[in-house]
Amino acid sequence: MTEEALVADPQERFQDFFKSDKYRQRFSEMAIASKTSLVVDFGDLLSTDSALAEDIIERPDQYLEHANRAALAQLQIQEPEYAEEIEKVSVQFKNLPVTMSLRKLGSDHIGTLVMLQGIVVRATPARPMVTRGAFRCRRCGTVAYVDQTTPFLRDPAQCTDPACRRIGPFDFLQEQSTFIDSQEIRIQERPEDLPPGQLPRWINIKLTERDLVDVARPGDDISVVGVVRAVAPTLPRVGKLRVFHLHLDANFVDVLSKEHEAVLTTPEEEKQILELARDPWIHRKIIRSIAPSIYGYDHVKEAIMYLLFGGIPKQFPDINIRGEMNALLIGDPGTAKSQLLQYVARIAPRGLYTSGRGTTAAGLTAAVLRERQGGMTLEAGALVLADKGVACIDEIDKMRPEDRVAIHEAMEQHTVSVAKGGIVATLNARAAILAAGNPALGRYEPYRTVAENIALPVTILSRFDLIFVMRDVPEKELDAKMTDHILRLHRTGAVPVEPPIPADLLRKYVSYAKSFKPVLTDEALSRLRDFYLTMRSASETEGTPIAITARQLESLVRVAEARARIALRKEILAEDAEAAVAIMKRSLEEVGIDVSSQKVDIDLIMTGKPKSLRDKLGVVLGAIVSLEKETGMVEKKALLEKLETEYDVTGSEAERLIGQLLKEGTIYSPREGYLKKT
Repeated sequence: MTEEALVADPQERFQDFFKSDKYRQRFSEMAIASKTSLVVDFGDLLSTDSALAEDIIERPDQYLEHANRAALAQLQIQEPEYAEEIEKVSVQFKNLPVTMSLRKLGSDHIGTLVMLQGIVVRATPARPMVTRGAFRCRRCGTVAYVDQTTPFLRDPAQCTDPACRRIGPFDFLQEQSTFIDSQEIRIQERPEDLPPGQLPRWINIKLTERDLVDVARPGDDISVVGVVRAVAPTLPRVGKLRVFHLHLDANFVDVLSKEHEAVLTTPEEEKQILELARDPWIHRKIIRSIAPSIYGYDHVKEAIMYLLFGGIPKQFPDINIRGEMNALLIGDPGTAKSQLLQYVARIAPRGLYTSGRGTTAAGLTAAVLRERQGGMTLEAGALVLADKGVACIDEIDKMRPEDRVAIHEAMEQHTVSVAKGGIVATLNARAAILAAGNPALGRYEPYRTVAENIALPVTILSRFDLIFVMRDVPEKELDAKMTDHILRLHRTGAVPVEPPIPADLLRKYVSYAKSFKPVLTDEALSRLRDFYLTMRSASETEGTPIAITARQLESLVRVAEARARIALRKEILAEDAEAAVAIMKRSLEEVGIDVSSQKVDIDLIMTGKPKSLRDKLGVVLGAIVSLEKETGMVEKKALLEKLETEYDVTGSEAERLIGQLLKEGTIYSPREGYLKKT
């Protein structure tokens, strides 16, 4: 057999493969959509010609070239005019039989075709790259063409005109050179694939096809097929190093999770899900399936259930209203907060867990980094990577205040805005936030307000839909049950109660339910309306605290939507509204009760001060102002006497109130024992 016959052989085999009806149709679609690439399902090639499929994986450089030539030849037969127009077809392969783990990628794979999966953490802007340079000789004006393969622009070795043959100089002709778009992205291992205690691995991917550039953005979960390359970095004046760096030349990029409905369900699983949804006790079942090894806390698990399923985001011409819920757990040490959070991060279709101590503002939102080649790139942080999922932030009270400010915008607007180093961008961060924190004094003090109990600014507290206090109170019966539960866990090493819904199915259930968009029925609407207006009307009389604000009304709607969604219903029924009201009442009772007047006061969460305290501060301030008119500077002794006789405020309480006003800077002490209003 001659050598030419051998070389022509793979191309002919590819052309035979392209003659099938499926791919003939794809060539016609290519011409209509004016694309330059043809996507081939690797499974089709395996079933038609398995030897050829193996050759592509082992020697992609030669065989991809054969495939491209065969595709162009087939296009010339089918769509001759379009083939003349584009001159080159690139064949892209998708769905290789094996997905290579980023960890296992090594020297054995150099030069082979592999498929990798990961999350895009950074992407450079698309830049034109020259593939064939045109150079004009300055002496004789002859134009020579040089194919460019190296990172640096290469001149011709000498002039191509036999009469000239000079070694230069040459001028680069931009108009006659050929350019393609190029981009570099970096993918990192997915959090769920990461072995414990390991740093996530990453690899840079070079995209040089027109149809691949700008397909994936930071935060996208992608699958890439490409050829593994190794390049030795060069040091100036020393030469190339012995240790090479791996990167991937992409052949095809597939974005897996634009939406997390992409968690695939088989027909059998879909049948199971629909079967479960018909169960009238489905909500109880899901609550029992959430972290079954953790005893009790049914109301917290119920809140987590609503948070996983989420409400429905609304887009209006002028404003957007978020659909995802945010929940905060404030708890004494040892109340299994972190365990709950890590469980949620595992079960959510796109969940990330992070702890407050080692978390910075840039790590949560987005970092602007300087590139080697100059210029800046954006690298996505945890909230952007958890877009359309759940971000679990543990120890939120231990975060530095300047870092915590970064999550304000993400919690209410669901975006992350960056204006740094010349980059002005707004990224999506449509994540539900589940946060946990410890009380400021080690234990939750029931006679102090929430704002005093947890070292969080009011601005963040008010953005949580539901806040729960997990208190560790000794109680004979409960303690006995909890002890049995924990000891049984340790003895058997298995979950004492088998969850009604296995974790894998629960994750798929959450994904499946997300496609439902329930609407409020009249009964549900009137229940929510009645509850809200009753709570508001209680606050109408002078001197009573404001019990509830519009933010809580929106939270109520979100909870009701989530509850209807769990049962895969198209409508929100009265029972959903009742459940939403019940859990909201529970949350308000735990955190929104003014300790001194025992009334629900939403200002505790909104402003950090209950109405009773604000009233008393007003009294003290009034007394200072009236005394100032008489004496100019107010003597502290005289003030304390006046407060006790006229306003019935005891000495110790007056001292505390004066101390608070001094701390806030509303009054100041010009000299020892005297006070004045600022």
